[in-house]
This record gives sequence, C-alpha cells and structure tokens, in this order.
Amino acid sequence: MKKVLMVCLGNICRSPLAEGILKSKVDSKQVFVDSAGTAAYHVGNLPDDRSIAVAKKYNIDITNQSARKFTVSDFDSFDIIYAMDSSNLNNILALSRDDADTQKVRLILNESEPSKNLSVPDPYYGGKSGFEDVFNMLDKACTVIAKSL
Repeated sequence: MKKVLMVCLGNICRSPLAEGILKSKVDSKQVFVDSAGTAAYHVGNLPDDRSIAVAKKYNIDITNQSARKFTVSDFDSFDIIYAMDSSNLNNILALSRDDADTQKVRLILNESEPSKNLSVPDPYYGGKSGFEDVFNMLDKACTVIAKSL
C-alpha cells in the first residue's frame, strides 16, 4: 500500500482539501492518504468551514478529518509527502534526518506544473473564492498524482 501525506501550515485549509480530493480519486485499499500541518495551531480541530463547504460542493466529505502536527515519525510512515508551499516544504525538510527522508518530500503543484515550484496560496484570509481556486489547483495536481500511483 502506498502512503501519501499532504502538509500545509495549520492543517485546516489546504492539506485537508488535498487529502479529501486524492482520497476521492484512488482505491483506499491501495493508497492511504492523510494530512498534517507544520504548526500546531489547530490540533484536534475540524477543517475550516470554507474548506468543508467547497469540498462538499464537489461531493467530497472532509468532516471526518482532525488537524494534527507533522512529526519526524511521518517520514517513516509515508512514502510521499506533499508540501503545499515552499515555506512548508522548508519546515518539513528541516526535520528530515537523512537523504531518504528528503527524497520523499515534494511540492504538490510540481505534479501538475512540473519544475515551476509554484505554491498553493493559503486561502484562509482570501475569502470564499480563494477556497474554490485552491480546490481547483489541488484537484488538477491530485488527478496527476492518482494516475501515477
């Protein structure tokens, strides 16, 4: 079984959407998907209401998710770790213990926009349309990821 982790800052906006989207595109018997945040601001909380709403619009339920903090042990538990932006990428890489850990970490939008090193913008302060934009970016990237798994 492949194990994929989606990581953003607080684990309430982008990474829960990425988790839900990828789960909707893969066979759960073959691929395990989870999400986490590099900061512990929202540990134990549900995703942001706006993330829940945009996911629901596309028939994806993310209300069973609970925010958690990324830990070093995630390098042992997951095959691929997707960061939503360069800041989170750097925070994850700072915790890596060796080259094997580092090789697991990728920027998610490089899947749909190879080598451009684009970031998924944090929609938290961007209003409702920001969440729709983020959903569309992640949906495109997760379609590519699902095909590669």
